[in-house]
Amino acid sequence: MEERNRNRETQEQQLNEFDKSTAKERIDRIDPYGFERSTDFDYDAYEEFMSVYLAILTRRSIKWSKLLKGNKKVGKSLKVKRYVRKGIPNEHRSLIWMVSSGAQAQMDQNPGYYSKLLNGEKDAKLVDAINTDLHRTFPDNVLFRKTAEPSLQKALFNVLVAYGQHNKTVGYCQGMNFVTGYLIIITKDEEKSFWLLDALLGRILPDYYSPDMLGLKADQEVLGELVKVKVPGVWQMMEQHGVMWTLVVSRWFICLFVDVLPVETVLRIWDCLFYEGSKILFRVALTLIKHNQTTILQARNFPDVCDKFKQIIKGHFVEDCHGFMQSIFIEPGSLPMTTINKLREKCQASLLAQGL
Repeated sequence: MEERNRNRETQEQQLNEFDKSTAKERIDRIDPYGFERSTDFDYDAYEEFMSVYLAILTRRSIKWSKLLKGNKKVGKSLKVKRYVRKGIPNEHRSLIWMVSSGAQAQMDQNPGYYSKLLNGEKDAKLVDAINTDLHRTFPDNVLFRKTAEPSLQKALFNVLVAYGQHNKTVGYCQGMNFVTGYLIIITKDEEKSFWLLDALLGRILPDYYSPDMLGLKADQEVLGELVKVKVPGVWQMMEQHGVMWTLVVSRWFICLFVDVLPVETVLRIWDCLFYEGSKILFRVALTLIKHNQTTILQARNFPDVCDKFKQIIKGHFVEDCHGFMQSIFIEPGSLPMTTINKLREKCQASLLAQGL
């Protein structure tokens, strides 16, 4: 009897340990933002990185708390710019994005506007277009599944419909769903996500999502012009193989690196995007290309080039978000906004002359 009890206790202990193990495995498979990790996810490398990065995040959190001191206002200054580049802790991210982008000011000046848009009459074509893309938005994120409680699909639908009603010139186009999804994950608030989307599409990235997408197309050509100067070997290879920039970097720009780079890296990019503007997208793209030029230059034909551009958005370099963000302000070198604006004018004029 005593031996039987000992055996039962041993079995129960093993079952408990198994339950804990499987529960941990389930948790580990989902990242802090609700995304399922791939089957080949390197947990050891991730733990090694996080052991260092968590200490950085703790230091940044203390510094940000001291800077804000419970205040919900933060001005533009070299100190704040430096803080933003070093990363905004998640607990302050929504606030800093809202304030630095001007979204908070717009929301304060238009009380009840978002609710009015949601409660108003909705365009049937707009609703159909958004509904078509809902199930395609982050199928690997447990928070966006219909079975989630609450499901973020509803919030995503509301923000996109409201924005389509607000900006009828843009309405809705693919890419906006992924960008809006990230906004909702971080803000956990529909109205804030709406005003941040308005800041991005209306001020930071004008004409990226307009019907002719002139801003988006021009910026991809601008990147090509910058590569011609800063990484001439890659530019020459692209010319040699007749590869248009839009074929390899369009998703980088239209999704603002969402579903291109790791989540933490994208959020660090967006910290700077909301504070410093669209120049950050060029810094990221140039860093990816310049840092990996040896890999890219191994391409021997058109499919090779496309494959190399898929390779360079993976691996330790982009997963180490802190190191990567330090690189984007070093590797591309000087990048004055005046240069970018001149190139934009030139590329837009060329595209218009070609009839887009």
